[in-house]
Amino acid sequence: MSPSRRDHDVVVLGTSGFVGRLVAEHLAGHAPAGTRVALAGRSAATVAAVRDRLPARARDWPVLTADATDPASLAALAAAAHVVVSTVGPYLRHGLPVVEACARAGTHYADLTGEVPFVRQAIDRYDAVARGTGARLVHACGYDSVPSDLAVLTLHRRVVADDAGPLARVLTVARARGGVSGGTVASMRGIVDLAAHDSAARRLLGDPFALSPDRAAEPSGPQPPDSPGPRRLTDGVWVAAFPMASVNSRVVRRSNALQGWAYGRDLRYGEVMATGRGLGGAATAAGVTAALGLGAAGIAVAPDAVLDRVLPRAGSGPDEDTRRSGWFRMELRATTAAGRRYRAVAAGPGDPGYAATSVMLGEAALALALDTDRLPDRAGCLTPATGIGDVLVDRLRAAGHTYSASPC
Repeated sequence: MSPSRRDHDVVVLGTSGFVGRLVAEHLAGHAPAGTRVALAGRSAATVAAVRDRLPARARDWPVLTADATDPASLAALAAAAHVVVSTVGPYLRHGLPVVEACARAGTHYADLTGEVPFVRQAIDRYDAVARGTGARLVHACGYDSVPSDLAVLTLHRRVVADDAGPLARVLTVARARGGVSGGTVASMRGIVDLAAHDSAARRLLGDPFALSPDRAAEPSGPQPPDSPGPRRLTDGVWVAAFPMASVNSRVVRRSNALQGWAYGRDLRYGEVMATGRGLGGAATAAGVTAALGLGAAGIAVAPDAVLDRVLPRAGSGPDEDTRRSGWFRMELRATTAAGRRYRAVAAGPGDPGYAATSVMLGEAALALALDTDRLPDRAGCLTPATGIGDVLVDRLRAAGHTYSASPC
């Protein structure tokens, strides 16, 4: 069945979950008139209750039933959709059947995963299938890892325009304000548990090129560590480990490799989190480093019953005030192989993991559904930069986000 003959342009799977509801709200407010959106989940009644709280223009959207444990329902869903947006996590537990259904049906797909082992499994099992059917399976379409991935793409475009490339070193310095949801915590717990019991998973998580399409072709030189200790940058800003670096850096490196290492054959890419200046910045950097270590250790050793009592529950998330008052800013400090220096910025309003992520994922879905003539000519398991690229940059700019690059 060709995409133009399918019943729905976009289907949001997992609408009754916290992020699924936010994505539905974004589409209700921003999808162009005539866009055929449907909402899906395990319970039609629960999904209908979410739909009925959306703006009036969305209240006639169809409600579909699909369950990650029911392959037949997922196959029917994928066959009826041009694009499936999956917010059904943790993805290691629930995500692969949705990827398979879309890959086999030639249906474009977007998710907001930050789970490297899940993406690796999707690549190994369904990349070739999707390339055969023409499906674009675009992972990490939220705060993991759209700002990092598209900012490097924007930087690359400017460096090429200036004939200043290739990129040699890029350090992303992240700042953000926001909250944490139960879904994010569940994903973290799943990764920690997998690493504790699976040596192959530990090796994968430690591999800077874990998502490479051709691991043997990657450069042998070291990459920046995912969890560096506190340090002060040359401009006086103290930095500490950024929790999302281990995901974002793998996505950026996959984007580079999928484009024939266009950014730079020996690009060294790393991410850190800014904590401020002076003694306060140093103390915060030390505190963040200690907290991240203790948090991971606590998740690894504490009984599930204890963690269930003290951590956010699945389906919960930051309240509306937190989502509205949040923001993110990623500043990329780059040097080319010729020694020229550049700065790039990705920034936006709203809690990064939820308000901003719903914009990123919603616009990714609309791009896949409505902008097919402008998308990169690729299929398979892709990244935001390689699966949607400049089209998504344009959409996010129009939605109030910043993507810029300039020499310095």
